[in-house]
Amino acid sequence: MQPARVVRADRGRVLAAALQGTLHLDSPDPLVTGDWVGLTGDGDHRVITGHLPRSSLLQRKRAYDPLSEPQVLAANIDLLGVVVPLDRPLSTNRLERTLVAAWDSGAVPLVILTKADLSSRFDGVVAETVERARGVEVLTTSAEAGDGLEHLRERIGAGRTLALVGPSGAGKSSLINALVDDPRQDTGEVRAADGRGRHTTTARELVPLGDGAVLMDTPGLRGFALWDAEDGLSRVFGDVEELFAGCRFGDCAHEGEPGCAVQSAIASGDLEERRWLSYRKMDRELASLHRRQDVAEQRRHARSFHRLARDVARAKDYRNRFREG
Repeated sequence: MQPARVVRADRGRVLAAALQGTLHLDSPDPLVTGDWVGLTGDGDHRVITGHLPRSSLLQRKRAYDPLSEPQVLAANIDLLGVVVPLDRPLSTNRLERTLVAAWDSGAVPLVILTKADLSSRFDGVVAETVERARGVEVLTTSAEAGDGLEHLRERIGAGRTLALVGPSGAGKSSLINALVDDPRQDTGEVRAADGRGRHTTTARELVPLGDGAVLMDTPGLRGFALWDAEDGLSRVFGDVEELFAGCRFGDCAHEGEPGCAVQSAIASGDLEERRWLSYRKMDRELASLHRRQDVAEQRRHARSFHRLARDVARAKDYRNRFREG
């Protein structure tokens, strides 16, 4: 069996990189960009016969089908670069939400500030981002001027994979073009009115950087609905969850009960109310998802039980008729 890696996946077909070059192959299993597979055969007759376990997995809830399987965005990534453009106001809630998903993926998150050459508020935005990222490494780059690129290359390291996630127009494709010194990724205009850009990347694809290092560009994400991300939530909001132990009542809802450590921290300024509301929104979102999943599972179980009972009754009726005949 020969190893290969999925460079791009699209509707049952994949482009895979093997020792012999890139191959277009049919995919017997749902595969995503970054997956490792095993191939058998030779020449034009190679087929995928194995799918290696994933070391990391970036996923989110599907917007219109919340009870199905999650939407898997990338697999086997070592670093997840959360791209934040400096030419627009920092969206703290978006940053926190993406970091929750990043930590939950199993990859190591980085915050990559782009378009440093376009910002007149450089120092202030960088300082605010470092504060909001809470221990996550923050790198500042400019694809246009080349600033910070060498540091980012060194941070990726040989043989590792960096995936970039962020809104459209954040500069992901421009950053990749600058890192590989090749304008292979399309870039688009960003509207001055709202800082938004058009989606120039339409699919997730691996881009070789050299020394075995790989970049993964992703389409701009308008939102990031969380899926089974409690571990990531605890990593990003550990300071908030530590307060719960100080509440007077074990079942404190943190909404005005006497002796609530959370509300005390907000009142004293030790906890930013915006940060508490951001945590509570994501926590309730995950709780609601699990409740709906439990209800759906109960209904599936009930349907299976009814089918089983029906089949047993039919078998019993058939047996009685056979005996009577």
